[in-house]
Amino acid sequence: MDIEIGKGKTARRAYGLDEIAIVPSRRTRDPEDVDISWNLGDLHLDLPCLGSALDAALDPTTAGIIGELGGLGVLNLEGIQTRYEDPGPVFEEIASLPQQKATRMMQEIYAEPIKEELIFRRVQEVKDKGVIASASLTPQRVERYHRAAIEAGLDVLVIQGTVVSAEHVSQTVEPLNLMEFVPSLNVPVVVGGCASYSTALHLMRTGAVGVLVGVGPGRICTTRGVIGVGVPQATAVADAAAARMRHFFETGDYVNVIADGGMRTGGEISKAFTCGADAVMLGSALAKAEESPGRGYSWGMATFHPTLPRGTRIKTETVGTIEEILVGPARENDGTLNLMGALRTSMATTGYANIKEFQKAEVMYAPSLATEGKVEQKSQGVGMGR
Repeated sequence: MDIEIGKGKTARRAYGLDEIAIVPSRRTRDPEDVDISWNLGDLHLDLPCLGSALDAALDPTTAGIIGELGGLGVLNLEGIQTRYEDPGPVFEEIASLPQQKATRMMQEIYAEPIKEELIFRRVQEVKDKGVIASASLTPQRVERYHRAAIEAGLDVLVIQGTVVSAEHVSQTVEPLNLMEFVPSLNVPVVVGGCASYSTALHLMRTGAVGVLVGVGPGRICTTRGVIGVGVPQATAVADAAAARMRHFFETGDYVNVIADGGMRTGGEISKAFTCGADAVMLGSALAKAEESPGRGYSWGMATFHPTLPRGTRIKTETVGTIEEILVGPARENDGTLNLMGALRTSMATTGYANIKEFQKAEVMYAPSLATEGKVEQKSQGVGMGR
């Protein structure tokens, strides 16, 4: 139902993941009987989880760990790893920057040119770990740099930006035509981000095997404040899921919806699946791992934009290893560890055997979900009050 903003403007009510709750069904299930695996094109993955292409979270080492656990780590091919031969000192410098100068100094750090030989080498380093190699390029640079990555053995290409459309219009440069570019590649392609039914549908029609959904929900993103663009994540994922079904009915091709951003806990991840996600992309959650390269900080791909940064550097608390964050065991009770175990338990508790079934789970609008009966947790800063 539309809401009247003024005489000349109406708007839809949209919902964030923190505003909804999953409703139990008439049955429960043993967690060991729950299957959380999924397929991305012809690739089979045990964990419906992608590590986001954040420099603070993903390098060849952490991509290898995520891959060994059954997920997919996405390396940023326009970041520190491909601009600097030895990234270590650069991460140390970023971690030492005073808050008031961090953005400006990071703009200077990222002004170092991207080197194609480093693109080739970093992808090879991931391949050498015996896992599926995935990496990200923006639409502005993918034509120039994708060949080096594919020659190195890249298995999945992610074309990623704040907002990506299948119909970019420009009077000054020849825009990338995704409808032609994606089918021309010999590797599966994931594209995004998007946050609406129509954009998701158009991106699916490019031939992509997955679409990233999320504009502005991440902890490090400032897009919603800087340019006022974004859609609450529960609504964005549900709209993209509807586009997926229309595309499937029209073509017979199933395109994965990947919720990207806005998920801190296992509960939020589980709710993304009930809204229609096939997998989730996690960034800052993985930047909190002991092995992550960010030295206790996290920042996004638009944080260092040379003219209009749309992200910020945030301090993160190291909570455990990547293995503990993704598959446990959890040592805390706030939902930030054993995220995939939480998903499995949520599905078992509500009686669903696999992700496709879980997407049909009933949800409720529940703005009191995080506060009802949690006065002591909130006042003491423990559990759900952290």
